[in-house]
Amino acid sequence: MQSTTHQFKTKAVAALNNEQLQRALKRTKGHFIDKRRAAVDALPEFDSLRQRAKEIKEHTLAHLDFYLERFETQVQAQGGQVHWAQTPQQARAQILQICQAAQAKRVTKGKSMVSEEINLNSALEAAGIEVTETDLGEYIIQLAKEPPSHIIAPAVHKSRDEVADLFLAHHQQYGLTQRLSEIPQLVNEARQVLRAKFLTADVGITGANFLIAETGSTVIVTNEGNGDLTNTLPRVHIVVAGIEKMVPTLEEVTTLLRILARSATGQEITSYTTFSTGKKRPDDLDGPQEFHVVLIDNGRSTWLGNEFHEMLRCIRCGACMNHCPVYSSIGGHAYGWVYPGPMGSVLTPLLLGLSTTRDLPNASTLCGRCEAVCPLLIPLPKLLRYLRIKEYRAHLMPAKTRFLLSIWAFYAKHPRLYHFFASRKMRWLAHWGRKRGAFRYLPFAGNWTATRDLPAPQGETFISQWQQRQEHP
Repeated sequence: MQSTTHQFKTKAVAALNNEQLQRALKRTKGHFIDKRRAAVDALPEFDSLRQRAKEIKEHTLAHLDFYLERFETQVQAQGGQVHWAQTPQQARAQILQICQAAQAKRVTKGKSMVSEEINLNSALEAAGIEVTETDLGEYIIQLAKEPPSHIIAPAVHKSRDEVADLFLAHHQQYGLTQRLSEIPQLVNEARQVLRAKFLTADVGITGANFLIAETGSTVIVTNEGNGDLTNTLPRVHIVVAGIEKMVPTLEEVTTLLRILARSATGQEITSYTTFSTGKKRPDDLDGPQEFHVVLIDNGRSTWLGNEFHEMLRCIRCGACMNHCPVYSSIGGHAYGWVYPGPMGSVLTPLLLGLSTTRDLPNASTLCGRCEAVCPLLIPLPKLLRYLRIKEYRAHLMPAKTRFLLSIWAFYAKHPRLYHFFASRKMRWLAHWGRKRGAFRYLPFAGNWTATRDLPAPQGETFISQWQQRQEHP
């Protein structure tokens, strides 16, 4: 996927003026939030599970080299192979080599954000291999030639009518010429088209929600049967995953599963939780003849132990974006790359560099809702502030902004001056705004007053009121 993160502001404005997108965002916002709240309220030990999940991930990351090696040993013991990729280019080359060795003409894929991260589909298609996304949301946006707008609901921005038009345009080649309008009918039509793809695929590619060092197993959680069909029907199964997906044992992965679905979709557990361990054995009824796991670093190992270390705990549930006031106003495409929302505003600069992504860490009110709902207790506002500091130190922000920040910093470092001028300014604003109640324009606040009024201060400042109470308790 080509990054357009440098166009964030332009795309955000367009998103705010896109009436269809705004309807879609409004329709889904409460759905995610309400279902998560109900699921969490029904599990009294949810907070203790979050703490335990954090401890599991921190232990794993502290001993990641050991668990990665153990995972490789167990995969090999089950007849599979592990491939190590430092960069997206290496990962694409390794996957393409496996497909070409299998003389693959058709590949089916389960939903995988890391495959979007490495731009896998384009590489396979450039080599003449037909690639079909089998998750319904991913299939829809593949037909639309669009990137996902949400990491668990990739087509959340699409209306039913848009999907109906897409299916009519693309399914006529399969003899499906009627425009359907009801959701069950559309799902059934997609099922008819995808069934033939499943049965004729040479290679199936899936991601992994978790990798289990103890058994060499990979885990995917889905609400459709496409994941199981993708990893059992083709002759070759390839799993693509980041190295941070590692979990030590089967028992510990159950703790993570208990918080994942509740955080993502508000379910106790997803409809399908699939453990894949090696290739088909003699007594198995189905399964691949070859099993490959491609483990991708892509800079992740450099975060271990630094200020962004905690981002490696992320299990990609999407709760942070579901509760983010910025994401819920502009959707995912405005962020311009694979990972949107608060988690994307941290991940994308780490993966692509700050020079072209500097707007993303600033696309946050730092309200803290993302941290409050994160099942792994990742302090996303703190990480966003770290990126803003890096942006400032690297001189990436405009000179005007740096100049104004330097003025503010001077006064902030001199409390008496700060309080003197701040209190005078508040009194001035209160005097001039008391009758109006709000300002429609103020110097240096044009971005705010262009779309809303700025409430005028009322009465005395907090500090002056506090001083008065101290003097006259």
